Amino acid sequence: MEAPHSPAPAASLTIDVNSPEQMGELGRRLAKLLRPGDLVMLTGELGAGKTTLTRGLGEGLGVRGAVTSPTFVIARVHPPLGDGPALVHVDAYRLGGGLDEMEDLDLDVSLPDSVVVVEWGDGKVEELSDDRLHLLIHRAVGDTADERREVALRGIGARWEGVDLSALSA
Repeated sequence: MEAPHSPAPAASLTIDVNSPEQMGELGRRLAKLLRPGDLVMLTGELGAGKTTLTRGLGEGLGVRGAVTSPTFVIARVHPPLGDGPALVHVDAYRLGGGLDEMEDLDLDVSLPDSVVVVEWGDGKVEELSDDRLHLLIHRAVGDTADERREVALRGIGARWEGVDLSALSA
C-alpha cells in the first residue's frame, strides 16, 4: 500500500486478471503506454504476478534477454532490440535501506533513458521521481490455486495526468 503522504493519483484503473497469460498480456498492453523515464512500482504478495507482468512488459517493449526475477542480482538491464527504451528490472525485496541503498544501483542515471520497473519498491524508490505508475496486485492468499488477481493502477504526477488507462482493460 502507498504511504499516507502519497499524492492523489492523476490516473487510476482497476483490472481483473484471471490467468498468468492475461497478466503477461496486461504487461504487453502497458508497454504501449510507457516511455523512457517512466518509473513503474509493483506491489503484491509473493506469487502475485509481478515478474509475469514484467515479462509481458519486456515483450511489449521489445527488449533483449529473458525477463526473470532479479531477486538475487537485485537489478537486471534488458537493452532494447530496436529503437525503444531499455528495461531496468529491480527487485528491492532484500533491500532494507530505502533510497540510500537504492542509490547504489544508480537508478537515477538509468531512469531518463529507460523504463525502470521496481518490485517491492514501496518506501524505497518514490523519491526517484515525482511521476510514477504504481501497480498493486491483490491475490487470494493461503493454500489456494486461484489464479484471479485484481490489479489497481495509480498514475502519480504530471506525467500521468490525462493518460487514458482504460485501453489496458481491453
